[in-house]
Amino acid sequence: MLNTVAMIGPEPLLILLLVVLVLFGGKKIPELMRGVGQGVGELKKGLDEGKRSHEASAEAKPEPVAKPAEETVAASPRQD
Repeated sequence: MLNTVAMIGPEPLLILLLVVLVLFGGKKIPELMRGVGQGVGELKKGLDEGKRSHEASAEAKPEPVAKPAEETVAASPRQD
């Protein structure tokens, strides 16, 4: 992601920031960024929970599964 931003260059980034400023206005941008920050925080929290859950399930020993009884089928004589 950082490489992509570096490849864009400063002029297109300035234009993009100017467009965002015009579309959302100066008062809405802090609210928008606050919402983005909260979303990123929730994403990190969810990723951490998933990681802990995965590690806990990997550490838990799985219970042995009973093997099903083998069925034997007797061959029946062919009737022609």
